[in-house]
Amino acid sequence: MRRLSFLLAFIADLVAVLASSKDLHVPKCPATVQAKFTTQIPSGAACPQTNVDLCYTDTSLNLVFTALGETAFYFDPKQTTNGDIWKYEVMEAFIYKGSDDPQTYFEYEVSPNNVTFNALIYNPSRASKANAALDHAFIANPFSDGFAVNTVLDKPNKKWTSHSTIPLALFTAEKPRGTTWRMNFFRTITNPSKYPSQQLCGWKNTGQANFHITPAFGVVKFV
Repeated sequence: MRRLSFLLAFIADLVAVLASSKDLHVPKCPATVQAKFTTQIPSGAACPQTNVDLCYTDTSLNLVFTALGETAFYFDPKQTTNGDIWKYEVMEAFIYKGSDDPQTYFEYEVSPNNVTFNALIYNPSRASKANAALDHAFIANPFSDGFAVNTVLDKPNKKWTSHSTIPLALFTAEKPRGTTWRMNFFRTITNPSKYPSQQLCGWKNTGQANFHITPAFGVVKFV
């Protein structure tokens, strides 16, 4: 019986690993696909669950971030668009159109108070190495450019949800069916007593306490 239990546990772990390594197939809205993660980066220890539901239209990528197990909803109320919101609690998407390990990509973040960070990242080392170039160019007027975001806090149920729309023109990718992308999704968790330390959580483990490791990006196909 103990051997059978061990075997079943091993099979369950193997299935989970294989499932996590699969490409993500994003459908046209209103259908969605979900990327879910429950592990810290880089340790792999448990992390509160985070869901990212994705779909696309001919002109936009729609993302619904859901942070579960939330206790602090911690942000700096003085911060505005493109501020250093990543120092507090955010959910994030790193997005690149193409199948390569990218050297440039779009970083999108949203905080519990509906503030966003929107920047094109230049990372020629693909790994944010010490003394290597890592630069960014902000999307200065995202809402004038077709971005949209709506964030709702549900404190009794310890979760917050953010509906985000990113225009595909940013990637020269209107009518994207059949295209391949590279993406990763993250969440930072902290609270007033823990700050500035953060718990880092992610969809694809970068192997470092650093989100800017592009070979770790998952493969995402628009179907």
